[in-house]
Amino acid sequence: MIKNIVFALCGCLLSLSVFAQTTSIESILKQVEQNNQELKALSEYMDSKRLELKSGNNLPDPQLGAYYLPFGDHSTADYTEFQISQSFEFPTVYSARGSLIDKQSAQLELDYQTKRQDILTQAKVHCLNLIYLNKRLNTETLRVEQARQVFEQAQKLYEKEQIGILELNKAKVAWMQEQFKVRQIENDVKNTLLQLTNLNGGTEIDFTSEEYSASLVLAGKDSIWQEKQAQDPELMQLKQQEAIAQQSLNLAKSKSLPNLTAGYNSQGVAGERFSGIYAGISIPLWSNRNKVKAAQSQLGYQQTFTSSRTLQAYAFFEKQYNDYQIMLSKFQEYETTLSGLNSDELLLQAYQLGELSFLEYYMELQFYRQAYDAMLNMQYQLHISQNQLLKHQL
Repeated sequence: MIKNIVFALCGCLLSLSVFAQTTSIESILKQVEQNNQELKALSEYMDSKRLELKSGNNLPDPQLGAYYLPFGDHSTADYTEFQISQSFEFPTVYSARGSLIDKQSAQLELDYQTKRQDILTQAKVHCLNLIYLNKRLNTETLRVEQARQVFEQAQKLYEKEQIGILELNKAKVAWMQEQFKVRQIENDVKNTLLQLTNLNGGTEIDFTSEEYSASLVLAGKDSIWQEKQAQDPELMQLKQQEAIAQQSLNLAKSKSLPNLTAGYNSQGVAGERFSGIYAGISIPLWSNRNKVKAAQSQLGYQQTFTSSRTLQAYAFFEKQYNDYQIMLSKFQEYETTLSGLNSDELLLQAYQLGELSFLEYYMELQFYRQAYDAMLNMQYQLHISQNQLLKHQL
């Protein structure tokens, strides 16, 4: 009964640990999104571009004109005329252009989301790198301690004249090499934190996790691709550019309708005054020539381009997915094989008992350590690949 309770508590603690890790990475990404200077600058630029697009659908300025004709031979008073008018395109043009501006604004938002996704992907890569470095730091710290024990054992054997100075020196060099690896990893951690701080707008981030939270098992390929098409801003941009081309064609067709002018006119001489409504029409016989054909060609190009780029994106995604599955299978084999070996301790015991020379001990140890390091690196590369495959979820 007590044993079951202990297992249950361990399971709860493990779940809480995983949850905390997930929250930690998500909170870092939220900080980066809020503090990143490049995203702030881009947001302000996008606001200015949206206002600039909206200004393109304004009415032209009203026109005010007046005539005063005092010269010449005439028996009546001087002639005067006053006119105010407003020109505008056919009303459907403003509606079509307004729809085009909305689509262009949506395109700007997708541009922003693409940049945001790239920056958050970089930030997550740094977090994953820190987890990997912390794992290596723990491993190398333990190896330093083991190398120290080996050196002390070799020193005792040397004092007893059971080994020579060369073997003692080898043990000392091996200990020094492990210490250097620890210092190198600690430096890599500092540099990675600096890069993360830079993405966070200069605000320091503390991230000391040693465990990955995400499962390495992915959903089905078709499921991820459908999700990617619906959420990935780079793929959504292709569809949006096609929609913009379609609306540009609608606008070009609307511009085939005449432009209009309306206003008020007053003219006459003293004692006689005529006033009333002024109206005019501008027939676009030449100004819209070939513009509809050009818009149709642009739409055809965009549709073909979208189809081509989507096929390329799927081919690249499929390769990424297949490569990931192969690496995952290899990693699982490594993990299963190495999980229960306990090679470091067994080799150390054999050396301390005199069953192995230092050279034999060191060579055997390096073989297993290289295999373990390869497994750690493979695990890290899998999480990096997964981050790329699922970047549309950020």
